[in-house]
Amino acid sequence: HVIMPYHKAIDKAAEQAKGARRIGTTGRGIGPAYVDKMARVGIRMGDLLNPDVLQQKIKENLVEINAFLKRIYNVDGFTVEKIFKDYQAYGERLRPHITDVALVLDRAFERKKRVLFEGAQGTHLDVDFGTYPYVTSSSSCSGGACTGSGVGPTTITGVLGVTKAYTTRVGGGPFPTELTDEMGQQLMQRGNEYGSTTGRARRCGWLDMVLLRYAVRINGLTSLAITKLDVLDGCKELKICTGYRYQGKLHKEMPGDLQVLAGCEPVYERWKGWTTETSGLKAHRGLPPAAKRYLARIEELTGCRIDMISTGSKREDTIVVRNPLIRSRKGS
Repeated sequence: HVIMPYHKAIDKAAEQAKGARRIGTTGRGIGPAYVDKMARVGIRMGDLLNPDVLQQKIKENLVEINAFLKRIYNVDGFTVEKIFKDYQAYGERLRPHITDVALVLDRAFERKKRVLFEGAQGTHLDVDFGTYPYVTSSSSCSGGACTGSGVGPTTITGVLGVTKAYTTRVGGGPFPTELTDEMGQQLMQRGNEYGSTTGRARRCGWLDMVLLRYAVRINGLTSLAITKLDVLDGCKELKICTGYRYQGKLHKEMPGDLQVLAGCEPVYERWKGWTTETSGLKAHRGLPPAAKRYLARIEELTGCRIDMISTGSKREDTIVVRNPLIRSRKGS
């Protein structure tokens, strides 16, 4: 499905109208585009190659969209001619790339090609399994690889979960381990925690194993990649959240009620940090003993092995404990 100019206008106007109830949308029109998809009035990539269909769909949609923008948000509407001209040109530019993706992938599997799906955003932004309504509009869990590409679940042989050595969140929503003190600022500055799309500062906190265990379970993770371990260099003490406490009750798993999650207090384990730099390391044996213990505890608490560790911003700043692609291909 294609994001149209009116999707962006609705997205921004709706977020502004929410005031204190804002959910932190990027304003790129993704949510409204999904609304049209589910309402079965969306414009799909193939429509860009059929001028008559494209123009008719834009015309029909704008009758309702323009009235909606004006009456609800007092925002000026759009003209059919301008949108049609622009998007017809986009279609011609994209024509070589618009095809039956599911068929292309199926033929790749038949030829024993290695296919890698890369997810966007994160588990807790998933529209079904995330901290709703503080979520995106898509299925950002591993299952989205199937529904978004047209491949069957039995074709996927491994799922690598990527997580930072601490926890971050951008936008609104509950965040039990959030640090609003100097430590939080330090993580944000050292980790360069600013949204790649919006430039907004990400909220930072200690590693939350309740969230991570949930992600392992929901995604069926076969291994983990831990990133930004070097950001923790120099910390005298580290904390790992192993559970939540709410109104005297201990929660080892993520509460289903968002209001409960918002009121939870983290239960921490304290771990000794390390002063030796890990930045740029490429071998596991070079890690400080305290860093090895920290990583081993993550494996123990999640029940999921760590295959890769990132120690810097460069591609080569990576410790490959096990190659997940090779292991997945062998079915081990």
